[in-house]
Amino acid sequence: MRATPVTPGPGQESVWDYPRPPRAEAVARRVVVRHAGTVVVDTADVVRVLETSHPPTYYLSRAAFAEGVLRPDDRTTFCEWKGTARYVDVVVPGADPLRAVGWWYPRPDVRYPEVTDRVALYAAPFDEILLDDERVVPQPGGFYGGWVTADVVGPFKGGPGSWGW
Repeated sequence: MRATPVTPGPGQESVWDYPRPPRAEAVARRVVVRHAGTVVVDTADVVRVLETSHPPTYYLSRAAFAEGVLRPDDRTTFCEWKGTARYVDVVVPGADPLRAVGWWYPRPDVRYPEVTDRVALYAAPFDEILLDDERVVPQPGGFYGGWVTADVVGPFKGGPGSWGW
């Protein structure tokens, strides 16, 4: 099956115009993440990674997170581009821990220095993630961590039938 890209409108990007291998770039965007009444992170120190067929994955400075909310998790995965990822749990008062909801690269591949000391988050487990005041929608499928907003069009990898793209 071959995906048919949606034509972007004014102010939109098509994920089918994103590169492979991926590109990392600093962006002037504000991210606010809330869970169980706690602001987990509120930052404008943002890097996004763009890869063909995926909505952007946003990496946030570890230093910007509220003190004590990030806890190491022993899970790891390997990305052919960025290297070995370590996972983190998010722990906020009055809520069960969100397990393995974020990841970071302690020693990213030399091609991706922009993601050093930054954490990416899956959107679905959180009460709210805002990107420039727009509520983020999780990338379909639960495996990838892209954030869907009105300024990107797909179709996006991750949903049913998309594994062969």
